[in-house]
Amino acid sequence: MQARADVPSAPDPSSARARALTALCLTDPQAKIDATHTLQADSLNAALACRVDPSEQLNLPPGTRPPGRPSRPELIPPMQVPHRSPFTADGLAALVHAIAHIEFNAINLALDATWRFAGMPEAFYRDWLRVADEEATHFGLLHEHLQSLGHDYGDFPAHDGLWEMCIKTQDNVTARMALVPRTLEARGLDATPLIQARLRKVGTPAAQRVVDILDIILRDEIGHVAVGNRWYGWLCAQQALDPLAHYRQLARQHAAPRLKPPFNDTARRAAGFTDTELQALHH
Repeated sequence: MQARADVPSAPDPSSARARALTALCLTDPQAKIDATHTLQADSLNAALACRVDPSEQLNLPPGTRPPGRPSRPELIPPMQVPHRSPFTADGLAALVHAIAHIEFNAINLALDATWRFAGMPEAFYRDWLRVADEEATHFGLLHEHLQSLGHDYGDFPAHDGLWEMCIKTQDNVTARMALVPRTLEARGLDATPLIQARLRKVGTPAAQRVVDILDIILRDEIGHVAVGNRWYGWLCAQQALDPLAHYRQLARQHAAPRLKPPFNDTARRAAGFTDTELQALHH
């Protein structure tokens, strides 16, 4: 059987981190979903011995620039992404597409954390493999619903803000944990209930299906943000850093977006934010 043209060869097929890099570079969304699910299943199967080697130094395959993604959607600046009302058929589809795009990026972010940062405890890589697997499930649910609305992933323009922060933090695992899961992804904890409230006002079965999918996503995203919190705290402890003060320094250094209320304090607390951190958000 001829190999797929968009599947780079893995440096070590038995290495979970190398396979995460391979999955990251896939351009076809379904192929990425399938590879991510298979990798997680294999990593949980002791008989397959899908090893995680924290010391393994991985490099991108020649001529490859992650992340792998399809030629569409068109990526434009965030302020140029059109705002559509979910009370219209196209507007609802555009909203589903926007959330699907976030989840597709989240697969790539988790896979990137798995392969890029050598020297972390094995549990770090296991955590991000699980996160990637759940993000792939989220994208699959949204993509299926988007198709039921007569559209496909790529039909609407999108922006690249999540991956841009991934690039900014590619050489600093502490910054990555601080500014991707604890900042950008945590914004989803705040935004999701607001989106759901608006969709309930739409009141159609199609809108209610999005509400139900967002229930699943919010539940899982609390755990994903908790992973970022846990490893950010661990890294700060290893480096004798004050987590709150160092977060502020990293946010300034990497021009992280300023977080604005309302905040979902209940979800953030469940994800591991301390009372001190929550108080700082409100001031």
